[in-house]
Amino acid sequence: MKAMQILFAFFLIIPFIEIYVLLAVGSVIGAFPTIFMVVFTAVLGAWLLRRQGFATWQRFQSNLQNGQIPAYEMIEGPILLVGGALLLTPGFFTDMLGFACLVPALRRRIAQYVIEHHLLVAESGESFRKKAHFQDNVIEGEFNKED
Repeated sequence: MKAMQILFAFFLIIPFIEIYVLLAVGSVIGAFPTIFMVVFTAVLGAWLLRRQGFATWQRFQSNLQNGQIPAYEMIEGPILLVGGALLLTPGFFTDMLGFACLVPALRRRIAQYVIEHHLLVAESGESFRKKAHFQDNVIEGEFNKED
């Protein structure tokens, strides 16, 4: 299955799940408590996201100062970004997924999986230029500006 098909299915199925869960919870505890819980989870998620993001940023800077590559932190950053977006989306299912993105041990495992299975490939500037054939378009010469 292609990535675009997965995203399409995700954006098609998730709203139906959210509506179902919101209606089910609302019928059990009422409308106002349901709205309060949705707003509360968004506020709590934003607070936790800020703390986790700051901690990840500090580890990133610490690794750079120690001369180490902050590989895990570079992968955890986008995971936190996705988690924050899910937490700000109203609903309980997306909040559950968003809070899962904020669990440090789970984030570290996901980052480790991405690194170990080479799901992201880093390329140096030289190898990128070779692939893009930028070297073929170089014309050597001299330039003199005359008044």
